[in-house]
Amino acid sequence: MPLAILVLNAGSSSLKFSVYSEDSRGLHRALRGEFEGLYTTSKFAAYRASGALADERAWKDGVSLGHDGAIAHLLDFLRDEPTARELAAVGHRVVHGGMDFSSPVRVDAGVLAALGRLVPLAPLHQPHNLAPMRILAERAPALAQVACFDTAFHRSQ
Repeated sequence: MPLAILVLNAGSSSLKFSVYSEDSRGLHRALRGEFEGLYTTSKFAAYRASGALADERAWKDGVSLGHDGAIAHLLDFLRDEPTARELAAVGHRVVHGGMDFSSPVRVDAGVLAALGRLVPLAPLHQPHNLAPMRILAERAPALAQVACFDTAFHRSQ
């Protein structure tokens, strides 16, 4: 089965994602989508590369998925999607890398702990950026995870 890379951008109330896969044309975005209202009334929509709707769902009023439920639904969706690819890795957007992280880094328990200590530097973003990493470490411990940092962009300016 061909491999794919899942890219996540987790916020306080949303989770955006893209899936990149490789074929004879090279690497391209195969799917994209978003969960909205993670802690209110949750909605999900996913689109194929063509822009065609792949799936959508709205939960009942007051049903909130949180990050955990969104990740569970996303993994189920990706498994059942007709164009499914085995995930080789997950990339995560993280707001703050502090002084220690200036380039993408493979996520492990030590990295997660270090990033957790940076929550005071970005309290509105960092906890939500880290939530999917922790969830995936539990649900799919063999799946490679890579953190990419907004602060890396600003280091050379």
